[in-house]
Amino acid sequence: MTVPPHVMRELQDILGPEAVLSQPEELITYSYDATWAEGIPDVVVNPTTTEQVAAVLRIADRERIPVVPRGAGTGLAGASVPQGGIVLNLARMNRLREISPEDMVAVVEPGVVNQTLQEALQPYGLMYPPDPASLYMSTIGGNVATNAGGPRCLKYGVTKDYVMGLEVVLPGGQVLRTGGRQIKNVTGYNLTQLFVGSEGTLGVITEITLRLIPAPAARATVMAAYARLEDAAETVNAILSEGILPLTTELMDQACIRAVERKLQMGLPTEAEALMLIAVDGEPEAVHAQIRRVAEVCRRMGADPVEMATTPEEEERLWIARRSVSPALALIKPSRLTEDIVVPRSKIPAMIRRIQAIAREYDVMIPTFGHIGDGNVHPDIMCDRRDPEEMRRVALAAQAVFEATIELGGTLSGEHGIGLLKREFLPKELGPLAIEKMLAIKKVFDPNGIMNPGKVFPKEMEIGE
Repeated sequence: MTVPPHVMRELQDILGPEAVLSQPEELITYSYDATWAEGIPDVVVNPTTTEQVAAVLRIADRERIPVVPRGAGTGLAGASVPQGGIVLNLARMNRLREISPEDMVAVVEPGVVNQTLQEALQPYGLMYPPDPASLYMSTIGGNVATNAGGPRCLKYGVTKDYVMGLEVVLPGGQVLRTGGRQIKNVTGYNLTQLFVGSEGTLGVITEITLRLIPAPAARATVMAAYARLEDAAETVNAILSEGILPLTTELMDQACIRAVERKLQMGLPTEAEALMLIAVDGEPEAVHAQIRRVAEVCRRMGADPVEMATTPEEEERLWIARRSVSPALALIKPSRLTEDIVVPRSKIPAMIRRIQAIAREYDVMIPTFGHIGDGNVHPDIMCDRRDPEEMRRVALAAQAVFEATIELGGTLSGEHGIGLLKREFLPKELGPLAIEKMLAIKKVFDPNGIMNPGKVFPKEMEIGE
């Protein structure tokens, strides 16, 4: 769709000419996210206020022009990739409006980067727990739109557990406020949680009220290597049975271990089937006692070697391995399809064995890592997009991974969302009635189907199709 000239003039009058981008070289910047999906918008607008967002949505709804909300473009499901229309870039709405130590809340605009918030809270002794791997780049608005998680979610939960209230601009320009800063609130339907994880398909989030918690005083980590993948998976329940709730339980399979060792040469045990990083946090005395017990459990479950870190410097050295997985895998193949599946914790070994079998069947490499404590793993299908035959096998392998996930009682996404890349698989998990009700909700908020069309729902089920 081409945005008509009169609409371009209206947008420039509202936002200023410098905040409306339409040159080809400008549009390309907003044509992709962290996947390989691509799509050129007709125009990009850069609002700085809720009023400007409302004015843009009034025009777009009147003219039936698609609108794609965008944060930092770090998404891994194609949710912010446009197919024409208006990209509503929220990166300039990046103010920390309030940090309240008394109420233990923060009020932020959607363009605030996760790490910026984390750093701003440190002088107050407070913490915002959700920590996606992209926290140094991704925005809080994008985190809310996808219900982002991260390594700390076993103990502290995911984004939805910290969103107390929202300001949302609806198609047509109405501004809706949901929730608030109260700890308890059961007045009416919980509209706040309806927007969390909605991937920009219902409205545009312009303000977020977040719950904060006291920052723990100490942290410690164990790195444990396992000859058998099953022993690593069973370690999590063994630790929980000891009455210890870990901060993180991160797993790397053998392919990840070998890729990182090839890159860093840090002496990782490349013959191990699995490497685990398990962290605990809290008061110093409790942390030191718990980390010793965690190490003992790991040894009892067959881990060897087991290395313990109790100082920030020692911890940093251990976590280098986990943080290096993505750059290490990038050296193997020029492209990769990063998946985001969740199965019950007891099914993790079976799921990873199925992934390994799928890799052999379709002759592709699929390293797997993730947050094993909550059943969330990331199979990365390595590939070269320039090889059509390989890409055909990659597509079949991805489909097989999704089917195996559902068979094992899992879900298609734990923290990346459905977006553009997984929408055709939605009926396999949810069934027609659930999708029918979801579409009915969307029609209430977005009757003309302008909000992020082509995302979440299969194409033939979209409003207007």
